[in-house]
Amino acid sequence: MKSRHLLFLALFAVFLLASACSSGSEPADSTTTTFSPVTTLAPETTTSTSTTVPDSTTTTEPAVVVSAAINGLPAEDDLIDRRLVAVKIDNHVKARPQSALQIADAVYEILVEGGATRFIALFHQSDLEWAGPNRSGRPTDSTLMTALGESPFQISGAQPWVQDIFRSDGVKVVYDTGETTFRYNGRSAPHNLFTSTELIRQWADSRGWADDNQGNLFAYGEPTAPDTDATTVMVPFSDADAPTWAWDGTQYLRYHGVTPHEWVNEEGDTGQVAFDTIVVMQMRKYIKSDPTGQGSSVPAMETVGKGDAFVFSNGGVVGGTWERGSKSDRFFLSTSDGVEIVLPPGRVWIALQPDNQPLDWE
Repeated sequence: MKSRHLLFLALFAVFLLASACSSGSEPADSTTTTFSPVTTLAPETTTSTSTTVPDSTTTTEPAVVVSAAINGLPAEDDLIDRRLVAVKIDNHVKARPQSALQIADAVYEILVEGGATRFIALFHQSDLEWAGPNRSGRPTDSTLMTALGESPFQISGAQPWVQDIFRSDGVKVVYDTGETTFRYNGRSAPHNLFTSTELIRQWADSRGWADDNQGNLFAYGEPTAPDTDATTVMVPFSDADAPTWAWDGTQYLRYHGVTPHEWVNEEGDTGQVAFDTIVVMQMRKYIKSDPTGQGSSVPAMETVGKGDAFVFSNGGVVGGTWERGSKSDRFFLSTSDGVEIVLPPGRVWIALQPDNQPLDWE
């Protein structure tokens, strides 16, 4: 494991331990949401008093069930045999807590200006009437959406030269026309634009866009055996507070530094963002500019080629490489021996990390 942030990880572990031990202290302020402490669950042990001898001592583990959904999770046929919907989500501090990350089937995290990140939330067998805040598109988005066929991509807008890239790549962009988006008065602009995946689906239907299942994002099944344990993972994108993930025995919980990353729904219910699997793909960051010299230059990621990849699931990590021949291809993950990495079916978070940033875990 790289050691640049070992001190931070140690302090983060102390923070989690303190959180777990704080139940006997004074009551927290009424506006503070308390989350369950991070724990590693030991397997349940039972003692049987039965003297009955079974007919056979051989047991067969059930096969991992993999559906054709983007994350391999089972769902009703009508929720799988349909299009994927993508929504660009703001990650500015004033945009938090977001609505969408709590049920998204998969999420891409991508660096933007100022060292911040934004998300592309993918909805296949899930839907949400209140998703956002919705923000503008970037060139890297097009390289990801091109591989997803005619899946509609909801954004608030984009610079004209970025819109040209979307058109050239054939991305089915849905802009802020007021038909699929609405403003929420409880927040200040530009962090108050929200959308609905159901309205986006209706918009796509009205334009005759293909309503096809795009299939699995990765190979799913009996997961590749981990190289080592990884219960705390820190994935910096810049000098800003690094997103940190902590395994709680069931899922990875997300933090901004040591602050829990919360979601909120339309009813005001809140919780902590959590995903089953974290995929980190390290790639070159560069600056993309308007070819006419008129627009603003923005950070972009080189998503075609090859680089280091790490898959975190079930409290462990598998290291290897990602490879992609063109932007219309899916990412292929393989071990150092060239064997395809298999992920367990589950909600997956995909971080496109600049390859000049460290990746730490313990």
